[in-house]
Amino acid sequence: MSEPTAPKSRYLYPGELYVTREARLISTVLGSCISVCLWDPQSGIGGMNHYLLPLWNGEGLPTPKYGNVAIPRLIDKVIDLGATRSKLQAKVFGGASMWHNPDGLLAVGERNIKLAEHMLEEARISIVSSDMGGNLGRKIFFNTENGAVLLRRNQGNLAKSINAGNDKENPPRSRR
Repeated sequence: MSEPTAPKSRYLYPGELYVTREARLISTVLGSCISVCLWDPQSGIGGMNHYLLPLWNGEGLPTPKYGNVAIPRLIDKVIDLGATRSKLQAKVFGGASMWHNPDGLLAVGERNIKLAEHMLEEARISIVSSDMGGNLGRKIFFNTENGAVLLRRNQGNLAKSINAGNDKENPPRSRR
């Protein structure tokens, strides 16, 4: 008997999305950006996006670097590949506050979080797990074979020095 092989890996750059029916380990690094991982446990089809900003303003091309483009496009692509909408599960990560005292337009992470929650609720897709907000970036690994996500929070010196260790003021919001 041979040992099982690990799934092939795929790194997701900002503004990209990737969907597959094959076993893959999709990874990305997030700050204020958001990644939505969608998985259909029945078909094994999964995909992930990585968007930077919540809203496309209508100028230029509608690319998945904007959440209001990336989320519907991800949903459409997993369904086109054979996933069943009613079986889709979402896991959402990112949306860190990368600036000290962010508000208004600088609160990109918070605006990205709200958009993801709103669009998935509107699409009637349950968020079964999440780790959003806080002051630290994250690296995630999404296994499309079983829907599992491994998360590692960055312990970067830049985030600690800018925020002076005030993680208590802006703790991450998790759902497990």
